[in-house]
Amino acid sequence: MTVTPITSAQPRPATPAQWTTEAIEALFALPFADLMFRAQEVHRAHHDANAVQLSTLLSVKTGGCSEDCGYCSQSARREKETGQERGKLLELEEVRIAARAAKEKGASRFCMGAAWRGPKEGDLDRVIEMVRVVKDLGMEACLTLGLLGPGQAEKLAAAGLDYYNHNIDTGAEFYDRIITTHSQQSRVDTLTSVRQAGMKICCGGIIGMGETRRIRASLIAQLANMNPPPESVPINNLVPIPGTPLQDVQPLDPFEFVRTIAAARITMPASLVRLSAGREQMSDELQALCFLAGANSIFYGDRLLTTDNPDADHDTALFQRLGIQPL
Repeated sequence: MTVTPITSAQPRPATPAQWTTEAIEALFALPFADLMFRAQEVHRAHHDANAVQLSTLLSVKTGGCSEDCGYCSQSARREKETGQERGKLLELEEVRIAARAAKEKGASRFCMGAAWRGPKEGDLDRVIEMVRVVKDLGMEACLTLGLLGPGQAEKLAAAGLDYYNHNIDTGAEFYDRIITTHSQQSRVDTLTSVRQAGMKICCGGIIGMGETRRIRASLIAQLANMNPPPESVPINNLVPIPGTPLQDVQPLDPFEFVRTIAAARITMPASLVRLSAGREQMSDELQALCFLAGANSIFYGDRLLTTDNPDADHDTALFQRLGIQPL
C-alpha cells in the first residue's frame, strides 16, 4: 500500500483490512504536516478531539523480578547495578489510600503493577482484593502482573477487573535483543487468555530502544492487527535507567516519537492511545504535538512504577493552556 499526501482535492485512502509493516512505514514517511492531518481526521471521527483520559499507576510490588528485560531496573539480575530494592506486596489500606487520592485528582482508571514473571495463586488472591477496593471507589481497575497461568485470567475477570496490561514491547524481529527469559509469543498467549475471559486489554510498546523505524512500524502493525486491537495502547518513550543494558541508548528524535503516536492513531482508530513512560522528559510543546497526533490518554501523577512522571498540577495547567478536558 502506498500512502500519498492528503489534500482537499484527494479522497481519503481506504483503510486496509490488515496493516502491513510496509504500509505503516509509508505513513511514517509522509511529510509531517500530512501525517498530522491524517491522524487528526481519524481522531476526530472516533473521539472528542479535546478530551484526554487520566490513569494513575501504582507499583504494588517493586523489584526482585526474575526476568531480564533490558529496559527495566526491577530485574533481580541487576540489583547491584541499578540499586533497586525489593519491596513486599503493599497492604490493602495503602492501595485504598492511593486509589482514593488518584480519584480525587481526576483519574478515572487505577492501574496496579507487580514485578513478577507471573503471579502465584496466593499473591493473586491478595491482588484481587485490591481490584475490589478500586472498583468500590467507582474507578476502572487495571493490572499488570506478568504472564498469567491457567485459570488466572478467569479469576481476575470474575473479580471485576476491567483491563489487563501486558505490552509486547517491540517488533517481533527485535524482541530477543531486549528480553531473553521469555518469548514475545508467551505475552501474546497471556493476552489471548485475557480476551477469552472477557476483559479488555491494554497493550503497547516501548520505542527508542535502538530499534529502526521499520521495527517501530512492525510493532504498530502487530498491535493494529490484533482482533480486535487493544482498547488501550500505551506508547512508552524509553527512559534510560543507569545500570540497565539500555542506559546509553541515544534519545529518539522527538518528531519520530510524534510520528509513532500518529501511526498508532491512524491504524487503531477506536483505541485510547496513551502517553506513558518518558513524559517527564517531554516539553509541553512536544506533549501538545502528541495530543494533536491523536494521543488521548496519559498516566497522571508524579510516579510510574520506578520512574518520575509530571506532577498532577503541571498536567492540569497544561490541559488548561490547551483547552483539554479530562474524560
